[in-house]
Amino acid sequence: MPLPTVIVPGYLESAITYRQLEQSLQKLDFPTVTVPLRRRDWLPTIGGRPVTPILQQLDLTIKHTLEQHNATQINLIGHSAGGWISRIYMGEKPYLGRGNVKPSLWEGHSLIATLITLGTPHISQERWTRSNLDFVTNNYPGAFYKNVNYVCVAGKTIFGQRRRGSWLAYSSYQLTCGKGNTWGDGITPIEAAHLEGAENLVIEGVRHSPRSPGIWYGSAEPLKAWVQYLI
Repeated sequence: MPLPTVIVPGYLESAITYRQLEQSLQKLDFPTVTVPLRRRDWLPTIGGRPVTPILQQLDLTIKHTLEQHNATQINLIGHSAGGWISRIYMGEKPYLGRGNVKPSLWEGHSLIATLITLGTPHISQERWTRSNLDFVTNNYPGAFYKNVNYVCVAGKTIFGQRRRGSWLAYSSYQLTCGKGNTWGDGITPIEAAHLEGAENLVIEGVRHSPRSPGIWYGSAEPLKAWVQYLI
């Protein structure tokens, strides 16, 4: 039997947005659940504040899933910010976060067989998110835990330029990796979505979010490129 799978939503996203991806994975015999976040659950994290409330819900979801399926490990799929939040969860260093008074510690790497990140910005130049991402990069660089299979999926869809139709991509890429004239999924540039030592994939034509027009990482065709890495 395939391992149960947990989906971690992207920043400011709710679980319902990932229902179609959930169903697609279930049809492939992967018992799948999304961390039951609502959009308002993200409000305490705005402005670069700690993502501890999200980590707490992730921990509860993983523990419940393991118990429900009598399993010792799961697959974890992190979309966008959900990818680097998953890397904090796996870590063994106390996570304080800006403005926190009490550190939290999750040490979840032994529970994760495979981590797949979809359009995750693993680096950032943006001042609000940089404190969290620097914490991850400094403490758990690259595919840090050798017992975890890391698969990082990037999109090659929009080349960032200072002109109509690609200005948002240009600005987002520049805030993320310091360079606007590069390829990405419209929000995350390829070079930020990959990790050293991971299985790094590039899928052409996918957009960043399930809310984007057209296809995204979880649509039927792109799904075929990365679902094979689930255990």
